[in-house]
Amino acid sequence: MWKQSFVVVVVSAFIIPFSPVSVMAETEAERKARLEAELQRVEREMLTTTVLVEDKQMERQSLERDIALIEGQIKKAQLGIQARSLSILQINDQIGEKQEVIELLEDKLGRQRESLADLIRRSAIMDDYSLVEVMLSRRSFSEFFSDVAAFTAIKDSLNESVSALHHIRRDTFEQKTELELKQETEAEMKRIQELEKRNIEVKEKEKEKILTVTKGEERQYKQLLESQQRTAAQLRAALFQLLGGGGGIPFPEAVSLAQYASRVTGVDAALILAILEQETNLGSNLGSCAYNDIRGDRVVMHPDRDAPVFLAMAAILGFDPRTRSVSCPIVSGGKRIGWGGAMGPSQFIPSTWAIYGGIVNTGSGWVYSESADAIRRINGTSLPANPFNNRDAFIATALLLRDNGASGSYASDRLAALRYYAGWGGANNPANAFYGDQVMQRKSRLAEEITILGQ
Repeated sequence: MWKQSFVVVVVSAFIIPFSPVSVMAETEAERKARLEAELQRVEREMLTTTVLVEDKQMERQSLERDIALIEGQIKKAQLGIQARSLSILQINDQIGEKQEVIELLEDKLGRQRESLADLIRRSAIMDDYSLVEVMLSRRSFSEFFSDVAAFTAIKDSLNESVSALHHIRRDTFEQKTELELKQETEAEMKRIQELEKRNIEVKEKEKEKILTVTKGEERQYKQLLESQQRTAAQLRAALFQLLGGGGGIPFPEAVSLAQYASRVTGVDAALILAILEQETNLGSNLGSCAYNDIRGDRVVMHPDRDAPVFLAMAAILGFDPRTRSVSCPIVSGGKRIGWGGAMGPSQFIPSTWAIYGGIVNTGSGWVYSESADAIRRINGTSLPANPFNNRDAFIATALLLRDNGASGSYASDRLAALRYYAGWGGANNPANAFYGDQVMQRKSRLAEEITILGQ
């Protein structure tokens, strides 16, 4: 909930009272109501589609079921993009409202300061009155000191008013900053969703192919599924792609790493592989940058949250931070969105890696703490955890999934995947559902492939 604190100070003719922003014009109110109604409608439709897709997944595999699943997944992805767009429009409106309040406060502060300066000048004149001047004036002592007391009270009230306005302005500015950060996050996720349009196109072609080949017959569909299933020999020869220096590693090696991470964390090996595959798929669209490259008039990596941690890691692990590749920020329509800086196969930003990799803030800088290095402790090695090391990255992914609540059930693993992507606050946003759905689709396929491989 946004902090709200409006103060009205009324003291004298010198005071310019503060009041909230005037009631919005009807057209703006109608726009707000329309956007909210549209967003609620889209979110309801998404929830309905999600339930239908989940129900279909529980049914026995068939041509009818799988075509319905594909259509449901396409619809959910399209609705997700629509919901994100509506949410961004709402945030844009809210930022505009906060900016109007800030401008109004700036104007009132300026006028209050002028009133206060005038009072201070008058106060200096009164301080110059001598006792003789008071006695020679036609006013009585009681009248004179009564005026002085009233004058002082007005000055004190003006000071309080200016202080209150400063407080309101600071609060409003903080709210605007929070909205802008939320706007960046929403825009970043919308861009990732737009990349998923490619997957929608693939699924459309997949559906057309299935219907063309099978001609709507169940028997032919089963034959198609059998022909598409990879053999153990094919899986042993396949490569599992990893970002951030991992490159393509043999699929059996990836399975072994995931199974090891599963044994030490309790997270399903197929889920670990599904997350890494999903992150590689998304990250490959973002490209690679150096942490201090300039993109859209800003450095790639967040200069306060992540860059100091990254530089500390470079010193600890002995790599050159200027040449080590990290993810680039998203650029949409020529406009920079959010921050880059995700590292290695697990695509952790430095501040997240620090939680599991033993990088701690002492108050005077970031340093390595062996006792805080959960990954090193699990591995039982003599080296600090390294986000660019495949084994360490697999464990880090498993640890985060475990801490996000993954316990093996469909619901818990899907929720953990959503938290991996959107944080705990964004996990229940219907617009992010596509990520959890795709991870669970990958998990199902990878679980079958692990079984076929026989590891």
